[in-house]
Amino acid sequence: MNDDARYKSNRLAVDGGTPVRSTPLPWELPGAYFIDEEEKRLVTQVVEARSPFRFYGLDAQGMVDRLESEWCSTFGHKHALGVNSGSAALHIALCAFGVGPGDEVLVPGYMWVACISAIVRTGAIPRLVDIDTSFCMDPADLERKIGPRSKAVLFVNMSGAMGHIDRIAEICRKHNLRLLEDCAQAIGASLKGRPSGSYGDIGIYSFQLNKNMTSGEGGLMVTEDEDLYKRCAALHDLGYARNSEGRLDPSDQRYQYWGTGSRMSELAGAMALGQMRKVKTITGRMREAKWRIREAIKDIPGIGLRDISDPSGDTGPVLITIYETAAACQRFVEALRAEGIRGPEGSLACITMREWGMHWYFNIPSLVKKRSNTHEGFPWTHPSNAFSAGYSYERGALPVCDSLSERAALLTVMPVLTDQDVDDIIAAFRKVGNAFAPQTKAAE
Repeated sequence: MNDDARYKSNRLAVDGGTPVRSTPLPWELPGAYFIDEEEKRLVTQVVEARSPFRFYGLDAQGMVDRLESEWCSTFGHKHALGVNSGSAALHIALCAFGVGPGDEVLVPGYMWVACISAIVRTGAIPRLVDIDTSFCMDPADLERKIGPRSKAVLFVNMSGAMGHIDRIAEICRKHNLRLLEDCAQAIGASLKGRPSGSYGDIGIYSFQLNKNMTSGEGGLMVTEDEDLYKRCAALHDLGYARNSEGRLDPSDQRYQYWGTGSRMSELAGAMALGQMRKVKTITGRMREAKWRIREAIKDIPGIGLRDISDPSGDTGPVLITIYETAAACQRFVEALRAEGIRGPEGSLACITMREWGMHWYFNIPSLVKKRSNTHEGFPWTHPSNAFSAGYSYERGALPVCDSLSERAALLTVMPVLTDQDVDDIIAAFRKVGNAFAPQTKAAE
């Protein structure tokens, strides 16, 4: 009996049958699985030197300097700057662009709450742009929405793969807009041979625990522009450059700002350095497992797959599937979970994307309700932002985003999946797909 025949003959676990597997899939924490003696050795160097501050100490080890240098040589950037989080990196980059009241920043409706927060905290206005089936910003909708107040575009390479950033970059050049490329979820990704972060004026990365590599918290900024790099260096610190002794140097009038105190510590730098040296292995394993699953399920009736224009540049931590209706999506995911395609309790390993929280614009209460950190409603109440009075962030603002949030599901694909894990995932998809196939055909 071949596999398809066996799946057809088996009763679904959701209906009382025997599940494909009983062991949970791994937590969705890619880099954490690769923390070993290398990170311990580098962190111990910092501890034993008693010098956790980047710019000076009893016996400074230069971990952040080494991270920045190796990042540039590995990924081909001119300048890199370690920071204490990806969220801080977004804010610093927008400040380096000179974004503020009277400006709008165009941002996709599928992102992470930190993207919106970074815009709002500069005093600028978020302008929502729809996505396409790449699950990244739709270039056509971007071009439709560019207006006289548009200052910058915040493009987000979501869920491990790059979208149409090449076309977005062309549009930004055409309209003289700054481009901030958020690569928090796409460390190690590439498009047409160019690494993530190299299409924007500034690219940012996050090393938070869920990312392709981790230092617990931390992030990095890259740019090919020396002036932008020096602005970011001042802004991430206390507003000024530092001299060769690591002391603040306010002498250059071009780089005198109000800083954010977002420096990366040597401890985080040591962790990130060890992880960066493994990121190609981590992403390679995820990509291989994910595309093996994709190939095996692509012919299942009623399932569509995310558009990824450059599979070789996908980092692979997330498999996105698309269904004809919200009900079909919910039913399929529930059946997969019943077959054992789920993570440990509390994990988000296998979910409908409607469960994906503040990755969707309409699930961010402070955005929808235009809330402020102060009583007077800044930035929406700022006189320079009166142009945005008609902007709505309620569900319904972005039709493709709204539809995909209801009809799509995600499965995390970790770098420690065994061949048996991958086989089980494929078996569960095909078992459920075969069981639902008659209903799919009837609906057609």
